[in-house]
Amino acid sequence: MNYFELFGLPISLKVETSSLAKKYFELQREFHPDFYTQSDETEQQDALEKSAEINKGLKILQNPDATLLYVLQLKNLLTENEKYELPPEFLMDMMELNEKLVEQDPDSFSKEVAQLEENLQSEVKEIIDQYDNESISEENLQKLKEFYFKKKYLQRILDRITD
Repeated sequence: MNYFELFGLPISLKVETSSLAKKYFELQREFHPDFYTQSDETEQQDALEKSAEINKGLKILQNPDATLLYVLQLKNLLTENEKYELPPEFLMDMMELNEKLVEQDPDSFSKEVAQLEENLQSEVKEIIDQYDNESISEENLQKLKEFYFKKKYLQRILDRITD
């Protein structure tokens, strides 16, 4: 069972947060370990594991980047620690951005990075907005995968600003 099934939601890149929250509280009322303190050890352990799974699912489905990663993994398009080859022009842009990081003040630099991130998002906005798990093309899935890795790369640069 995947997290979408666990929460009774369709596989999507834009999770309906009110439905997610409602189902989360329903599941926690059913499986929270505090309700199993009088049960035998096996039931207590099962409730603990189920509650942990519910919490992990909530955390993933509340975060759009984590949801994208999770859907790509469900589609078997992404493996953990995968080395993805980004387009050379993107890497050149990132190299220039890294150089600017040294030269510019963080506020000015952050605005430029935000604009880059917005540009990346616009490339896949329609795919994300109209995502249909059953009919999405392989081409669009690959665009989402590339977007994921580009955004991850950009996030590493942003993390350097805050360090």
